[in-house]
Amino acid sequence: MDEITPNDILQWQNILLTLEKDENTSYSTCYLKTIHNQISALFNFAVRFYGLPSNPARIAGNMGKEKRKEMNFWTKEEYETFAKAAMKKDGIYQAFEMLYWCGIRLGELLALTPADFDYEKSTVRISKSYQRINKEDVITDPKTEKGKRVIKMPHFLCEEMKDYQSRLYDIQPNDRMFPYSKSGLHHEMDRCCKESGVKRIRLHDLRHSHVSLLIEMGFSAVDIAERVGHESVKITYRYAHMFPTKDVDIANRLDSTRGGM
Repeated sequence: MDEITPNDILQWQNILLTLEKDENTSYSTCYLKTIHNQISALFNFAVRFYGLPSNPARIAGNMGKEKRKEMNFWTKEEYETFAKAAMKKDGIYQAFEMLYWCGIRLGELLALTPADFDYEKSTVRISKSYQRINKEDVITDPKTEKGKRVIKMPHFLCEEMKDYQSRLYDIQPNDRMFPYSKSGLHHEMDRCCKESGVKRIRLHDLRHSHVSLLIEMGFSAVDIAERVGHESVKITYRYAHMFPTKDVDIANRLDSTRGGM
């Protein structure tokens, strides 16, 4: 492994890229990028634990490109129509309310406990994430360091959550408030979409729906990023087409600053 050079990696890439031009043996650009990332990860492991001087795959540079997932979202009106169907099941309704009105990730929702809520301050603390691995419940840190945050809930949502918690029999401070699986919530999403007639989106798209709502309300990328646990530059990059342009305002204010000279 220590004899592989960046030039060797480049030659390997060229072979794969040549195959890409043949419609019978071609690889997608997304798949090429995935292959390279896996090879690079192996070299990084060798650098970190086995004294490999450098990662030749990183030096050679990547190939292919990541396929951007289509981003769907609901308008507020669409969500409210969907929510009427969700109201039929206690717990399910509150889960979707948290996803839409707070923009949290699914794993963050499923890890929430009574101890995370401060009903006097109307806040919820996001400090962990839930996963189901090898048939066991696993609690991990949030996806990113920015993911650790405290979110201010709207008053109506705070009251909904307080009422919901009061009806959870003998729940302890560190018990999960939403003891569901991801597949279970997917099933409920299907049911509510069918009953309400609202177009089907992914569970994660509720997060996009929250962001789009905040953009429509006029909040900045920095404000939104702080709330959903992203770097502001990522919000700007991914949702740039949704932000109203300020270019005309900038030009007009520069005119005013110069004083018409």
